[in-house]
Amino acid sequence: MTRRIPRATVARLPAYLRYLDSLGPGRQTVQSSDLASASGVNAAKVRKDLSYIGAAGVRGVGYDVEELRALILRKLGLSTDLTVVLVGAGNLGSALARYKGFDNRGFHIVSVYDIDPKRVGKRIAGIEIRHLDHLEEDLRQTAADIGIIATPASEAQGVADRLTGAGIPGILNFAPTVINVPAWATVRQVDLATELQILAFYLRTRREAGATQARTQKRRPG
Repeated sequence: MTRRIPRATVARLPAYLRYLDSLGPGRQTVQSSDLASASGVNAAKVRKDLSYIGAAGVRGVGYDVEELRALILRKLGLSTDLTVVLVGAGNLGSALARYKGFDNRGFHIVSVYDIDPKRVGKRIAGIEIRHLDHLEEDLRQTAADIGIIATPASEAQGVADRLTGAGIPGILNFAPTVINVPAWATVRQVDLATELQILAFYLRTRREAGATQARTQKRRPG
């Protein structure tokens, strides 16, 4: 029976992979402490995470870099490249289409869609923007693995319905709204405003902690 990997572990695997990719070609082994420093957790947590995916390090030596990288890629489903369609060619969608990091990590945007006649027919990063009306026809000819939604919130659910209706199993939603997908599909929500609000919370907490520490030090006898 396949061992279930916790969601928190899955969320950290890309950070471990990013660190492994940053190592020079001559680096053969990596310590859990190195991965811990790069990912913001302790070494024990790293070892626990890697045990879930079947990685076995050698005490005093660490993990083989290439073996660990290949294992993480396989567990993340990145052993083969994945094709991506992008719906929404506004400011955010255009930036996503031009982002080189996708290709470097095995995600290839093969088509971009929009409904604005001022955008349709233009090209972004060498890809012609197609009208959304062509989505289903295009996907019948060339299947895709992932659909990215970068539309206004009001249009996101309709786009998600069309993507899943065309058989796309994975959706990355940048629209600031919750979307529903069938049980067989997976959706990940990327809400930039929410992330900023969370960041604001930690900044406020740090400022308050610093102010408390300053008052405590001020009250101490000289």
